[in-house]
Amino acid sequence: MLLTGFSTLVWLLYLIMLVLAVVALFLAATAREDAYRAADKQKKSFWLIILGITVAVNLFVPMLFLQLAGAVASNVFMVDVRPALKAVSGGGGRRGGSSSDGPYGPYNGGR
Repeated sequence: MLLTGFSTLVWLLYLIMLVLAVVALFLAATAREDAYRAADKQKKSFWLIILGITVAVNLFVPMLFLQLAGAVASNVFMVDVRPALKAVSGGGGRRGGSSSDGPYGPYNGGR
């Protein structure tokens, strides 16, 4: 009973790491090459290789240590690289604001 619950938990952990790696690989592949340079991050090819290896390890090599290293790489991409790419690509999260909006609301010149 306890062993079955633990194996289910480990299987779910593997599945979560695989989904994270696939999503990170997709997002890395769809970002523009010049955005990586503008954000002062590693090249697009670097991230595609690292994340591609991560997906392959998650699919074909059931070694927890390698999968955790891949999870770290996927998390670094999602937490550090992706927001920087969005910021330089114009996808900074503004929803319906104008060009005079500041970080705390509209700037109207002291009027």
